[in-house]
Amino acid sequence: MSTVQKYGDYPALRAKKDGIWVTLTYKEYYQHARAAAKSFLKLGLERFHGVGILGFNSPEWFIADVGCILAGGLATGIYTTNSPEACHYVAHNCEANVLVVENNKQLIKILQVRDQLPHLKAIVQYKGELEQKLPNVYTWAEFMKFGASVPDSELDVLIDSQKANECCTLIYTSGTTGNPKGVMLSHDNITWTASAAGRMINLKMAEEELVSYLPLSHVAAQVQDMWICMRFAGITSFAEPDALKGSLANTLRDVRPTSFLGVPRVWEKMQEAMKAVGAKSSVTKKKISDWAKGIGLQLILFLYSDSSVPWGFTLANALVYKNVRKALGLDRCRSCFTGAAPITKDTLEYFMSLYIPIFELYGMSESTGPHTVSWAEGYRIMSCGKVLTGCKTKLDKPDNDGIGEICFWGRHVFMGYLNMPEKTEEALDTDGWLHSGDLGKHDEDDFLFITGRIKELIITAGGENVPPVPIEDALKEEVSIISNAMLVGDKKKFLSMLLTLKCNIDDNGDPTDELTLLAVDYCQQHGVIASKVSEIINKKEPAIYKAIQEGIDRVNAKATSNAQRIQKWTILQRDFSISSGELGPTMKLKRPVVSKMYEEDINKFYGE
Repeated sequence: MSTVQKYGDYPALRAKKDGIWVTLTYKEYYQHARAAAKSFLKLGLERFHGVGILGFNSPEWFIADVGCILAGGLATGIYTTNSPEACHYVAHNCEANVLVVENNKQLIKILQVRDQLPHLKAIVQYKGELEQKLPNVYTWAEFMKFGASVPDSELDVLIDSQKANECCTLIYTSGTTGNPKGVMLSHDNITWTASAAGRMINLKMAEEELVSYLPLSHVAAQVQDMWICMRFAGITSFAEPDALKGSLANTLRDVRPTSFLGVPRVWEKMQEAMKAVGAKSSVTKKKISDWAKGIGLQLILFLYSDSSVPWGFTLANALVYKNVRKALGLDRCRSCFTGAAPITKDTLEYFMSLYIPIFELYGMSESTGPHTVSWAEGYRIMSCGKVLTGCKTKLDKPDNDGIGEICFWGRHVFMGYLNMPEKTEEALDTDGWLHSGDLGKHDEDDFLFITGRIKELIITAGGENVPPVPIEDALKEEVSIISNAMLVGDKKKFLSMLLTLKCNIDDNGDPTDELTLLAVDYCQQHGVIASKVSEIINKKEPAIYKAIQEGIDRVNAKATSNAQRIQKWTILQRDFSISSGELGPTMKLKRPVVSKMYEEDINKFYGE
């Protein structure tokens, strides 16, 4: 409300309609949200019942979410990649009275499970006309007018009756094991965290602009795109639905955001695209670029200490960095962030060499998003930064190296899981500490470093604990044709590795058999003419298999013990993807799913 009062005429939401940007001011945004709230009430939304929102990021998504909260419901994002059964689980679990869907594709999923949702009273479709007229299914225009007869005073009484410690939002964890859990966030969780995080990274009122493209059902995008932006009167510009299939680059150049949050896979894809362009540039250009990158890497030292800016920086900035940032649409960007999954040192150093430091954030749905934050004045490469001001970190049961389970305390810690008291007790101890399940350590300046996840640790038959991510990252850095690597060997005598090769994706975001340009180049450098993944696997292409084995040998040479060496490996026929289930919605590797899907390949390693 304070943003509406002070910055009511400032732009809030921008989306493209028929190729032209259409803007809503904060006043208009609030009026739309109130109209939506009244319509939800008229449709029969009851206090603390869910409104499920299923669709790509758009002004309607935000308006439905805020409208639901004003009306006393629980705003609940549902992943667009969910199957009808997974949509049913969330809608049933939060006793949703209304479901808001983007288009016919998402509507069909809900219609398949509609008769198993006893609490459901209405469905609203926010893009396009309805393909068929069905009872209690409304277009967005019909829905927005539906509550016009509800008196404003009725809504105001409802708004005033809400308390800061009551639940207003549900974030469903993507549930790598078992059913997803509904994380209950209160009004105070959201408002406090948005303020604390924004202040920590020095956001200025009415100066920020960002691009919304990551799934809003995930805590990272929701807290950044909706709540932090609203708290600091920023502008949220919406990307096109095919953002992650390639159109994001155009939107970034168009909007030129002041901050940008990318999950590691987004940064990796940018890195691959830029390397492919670099491979084609002239010798002179290459020399200038390599020289500038060397200076860029020296900047890491500059960011750590009070040392002066490296010699040649101004020239490198004029010749290279400015142009690169402009080409990426990041020339106005003060802060580039990454979070939601581990990022490799290779990617961080690549962007740092172009004078684009990427600041890592760390947290979870259960902490309303961020728990530690990196920013220009608080940065160490490979660290997730420092704890949010007002919060605390504790390392539980630390080992000799100071590595323990990371526990959180603060006003950002969630209320509990919806209707799962025993799961809540597992996560929250009696003193209010949230146990993350992640392992980490602090350096002497209190920067947090994540070393792995307790559940991900591979415990070999000999009883040695092996964190998989550092080994996987090391191999990807050694052998650039590898896209995904997953270490296996829990309860086994030795470690093995499942590998995938870098390939192009089709219009649906599914991996194809075609190698990427960089992968084709890699083959050529090793004297192999190949354009398909299948060609390499079917022929067991000796030069490529040898190059991979040599990369593994180099990684093994640095292993801390024999038990941490990779003994066997195989290349899978296709890369991992969200649609086939190996990756979660933010492209995080779902290890239990991969282990099940490729059980035969894994058993072959161990002669089972």
